Amino acid sequence: MSRYYIDCKKVTLDPKGAALIGRLIFNRIKPLRPQGIGGLTLGADPIALAVAVTSYLKGRPIPAFIIRKEPKGHGSQAWIEGNLPEGAEVVVVEDVVTTGGSTLKAIERLKAHGCKILKVLAIVDRNEGGREKIGASGYSLEALFTVDDFLSLAGVARQP
Repeated sequence: MSRYYIDCKKVTLDPKGAALIGRLIFNRIKPLRPQGIGGLTLGADPIALAVAVTSYLKGRPIPAFIIRKEPKGHGSQAWIEGNLPEGAEVVVVEDVVTTGGSTLKAIERLKAHGCKILKVLAIVDRNEGGREKIGASGYSLEALFTVDDFLSLAGVARQP
């Protein structure tokens, strides 16, 4: 449990917030030319869609995908929803990283699908070990902000 509650859904589900997040992340990943963007549901869903819409409007469409926490119980019984071909080169997104567990679950599912992870991006890194855990798995985490950015704006020092 973290000392700080950061609700990125207030931003990612807001029209202006989604547009800004979509633009920020698209600008960071467009040179990579990924074939998909997404992550573990629910935090990654609005981020992936914001980037997908932005990419389409910029003439460089990147399809979004969603990774379920459990496989669908009927029909295709898929872990991954969307038009993500096996072996695709992808970007993994997350709203807030604390321990890195959700991000690593997403990476594990994508690797099982044969995907190559080009980049791992989060809106906020809480600086509570997630970056290091993801790094130990061979991937580096890039975050738009850290908890320290928000605490600094509020004039508060982070508690150990």
